[in-house]
Parts: sequence; C-alpha cells; structure tokens
Amino acid sequence: MPSPSILIATRGSALALAQANAVLAQCRKAFPRLAFELKIIKTTGDKLQTASMAQGDLPKGLFTKELEVALLKHRADLAVHSLKDLPTGLPAGLKLGAVGKREDVRDVLIYRDQEFLKAQEANPDAEEWTPGQAERRGFGPKLPLGGFPKGATIATSSTRRKAQLLAARPDLNVIELRGNVTTRMQKLAERAEMDGTLLALAGLKRLNFRITDDGRLLGDAVPEGLFATLLDVDVMLPCVGQAAVGIEIREHDERIETLCARLNHYNTHQCVTAERAFLSAMGGGCQSPVGAYAEVVQDQLRLRAVSFLQGCRRAEAKRSLKEPVELGNEVAAQLR
Repeated sequence: MPSPSILIATRGSALALAQANAVLAQCRKAFPRLAFELKIIKTTGDKLQTASMAQGDLPKGLFTKELEVALLKHRADLAVHSLKDLPTGLPAGLKLGAVGKREDVRDVLIYRDQEFLKAQEANPDAEEWTPGQAERRGFGPKLPLGGFPKGATIATSSTRRKAQLLAARPDLNVIELRGNVTTRMQKLAERAEMDGTLLALAGLKRLNFRITDDGRLLGDAVPEGLFATLLDVDVMLPCVGQAAVGIEIREHDERIETLCARLNHYNTHQCVTAERAFLSAMGGGCQSPVGAYAEVVQDQLRLRAVSFLQGCRRAEAKRSLKEPVELGNEVAAQLR
C-alpha cells in the first residue's frame, strides 16, 4: 500500500500558489520517491480584502492562521508562507522549519506611461480607451521617487512604505490601496486619483512579470502602459522577511524536519532570523511602521533598520553569522 501524500498547505492567491508550486517542485526533485500534494486553504486575509491595514483593524496572523490550524490538526504537513506575513510568535507546537533562498528584496515604484496615455487619448475608439482618460497622469521612463511632481498621489496599504515615502517626500499624498498584485496594477491603470503605487519586486518576479531595460512592466496580467522604477534599499528598506518564503511545520516531526533540512537556505535563514528577532524585540508585527534588512557581508551579518514608532530613527550593526538573534536584539535596543 503506497504511503499517504505529504500535504503542503498554501493560500489560493496567484502569488501564494506560485511560491507553493516552487516548494512542491523542490520537494519532488529532492525526494522523488515521496508523494506530495498541494492543499489550498482560504485565509482570513483573503476574505478581508476591503479592510484597512493602515488603520490597524486586521487581526494577527491575517494570512497564516488557517494554515496553522491545518498543521496542528494534521490536515497538512507543511505550510508555505510569504515570510513577511508570518508573525514572529508562532503557536505552541509549530516552528519555522525552513527558509528558501531569498529573492531581490527591493520595492518597485509603478506608474503610468505618459506616451501611452497620449496615444489612447488620440484614438478614443481603441479597445483600451476608458472614460476619464484625459484625467490620468503619466510620466516618462525610469522616473525616480524625487521626480514625481509636488503633491503626487502614491497608493499603498503598507504603513512601512507610507512612512518611508513621506520621510523622503513629505509633500506626497499617500492613500490606501489593497488587493492582490494584479488588482492593484489594474486600479492604478484605471484610476485618475492615483499617480503610482509600490509593490515588491520578488512578488512580480514570482508571477513571471518583468521590467524591461527601458523600464516597462510586462507580463500576461499586467495592464498596458505601465512603467516601473526599482527603489534602492537606502530609499526604501524592506519589511522583515520580505522576498523570502518560509515553511512552517510541527515541532518534533522528524520526517518533515529531515525534508526541511534539504529545502533550507542557510544564509537566508540567518538573515531573516535577525530581522524577525529585531521585530519581536521592537514589540511589533507585520503591520508596524518599521523596516529591516539583514545581509551576509563576508563572514558577518549586517542588519539595517528604520523605525517610525517614535519619529524617524535608523540603526545598523554587524555580528557573527552565527548570532542572528543577538544582532536583531542589538539593533532593536538602539531604536527603542
């Protein structure tokens, strides 16, 4: 009689499925004799697309709770998360089993192409034309954050992004925007009240979207006429765990722990451990207005962080690669 499949729990969004399928492929390659299956679970966050993250009215474990319940009840063996969504305090009986190799952590500033808008306006019978076309603003390629006109409106649901945007450009108007990646891009393409939005580059890559050399954002689900500018981490520090995929498992499950040992990327794991220790020491969650980024520099970990809990404060420190928790605590102590 064949062994039962190892169940990999995931959310049903396009990005979550892309990440889970990548983990599934890794598992099948590393363990060709084992059977693996995806188990799609709808989370609270999937059901609350209209709730405001900026107002703090979303519960803890927004995108993880239902997956964790499945683990605890043995309805799943692994849960795949965007690590930025995974709270630093996990339920009793669960732990972070592995972290995959990190993608590019940078954020992307997305906005409309002014030449594309002019072409649409000149041909109102074109299929892409929509009422209100003339009201929408566009800009040229590779526009930096400083190149937006005074009072431009940028849409984001992230308190971290909003705080850093306003720190760099206090004159900007920052408004709320929720939804999945493609929904946000579609709203930007259509709505005149916003000039740009911010998305994570890692998510765009995992959805097979790409940025061309001349700054155009392309992909099957990308609306026409969008440009994208990469923001350096000196301008926009990522959130804790951004661009990393975490695999949550039950404690003391030796079979799954053995499997996770093959999936884990050590350097990434040490980096995100430092970031998560920092966030925990700051007493915040994934909706807190803080950013942190750890990277391996030679044989050391370097952690940079910014906090807007009491004004805008920045800190940085280095430690041994084997001391990620101590590093996170040290940087948090500088900012508290």
